[in-house]
Amino acid sequence: MVTDWFTGDGEDFRLLGTRCSACASVFFPREDGHCRNPACAGGELEEVPLSRRGRVWSYTDSRYRPPSPYVSDPELPWEPYALIAVELESERIVVLGQAIPGITVADLTVGMEVEVVPGVLSEDAETTWTTWHWRPTGVTA
Repeated sequence: MVTDWFTGDGEDFRLLGTRCSACASVFFPREDGHCRNPACAGGELEEVPLSRRGRVWSYTDSRYRPPSPYVSDPELPWEPYALIAVELESERIVVLGQAIPGITVADLTVGMEVEVVPGVLSEDAETTWTTWHWRPTGVTA
């Protein structure tokens, strides 16, 4: 799990960003040092939960095992997955993430509504690494 990037479970699951008190710019991944807006003199950065829903801005699939430093077991077969860039409903920022397992690029269209849900990035006998996934609204799996 990436610390402080998301919180909650089920319907309460949210990505966490930060908002500048001076210019109201919202950042994800979160920014804790300074406002990234070059036109802003800077303000306090406040943690904010981001919209649960957004619309597919773009998408692609990952059909090959990425090179190092990406960590994966070369002994296991590579499982392709869909990557989705989502424009969040309220913040109007684009956040990249994997689609839920079972959703392929054939299931996606630009403009489709999706929602953020908890997901598993990887796991072994001792640890489960959690992340976020995008799920088309109306899909229950």
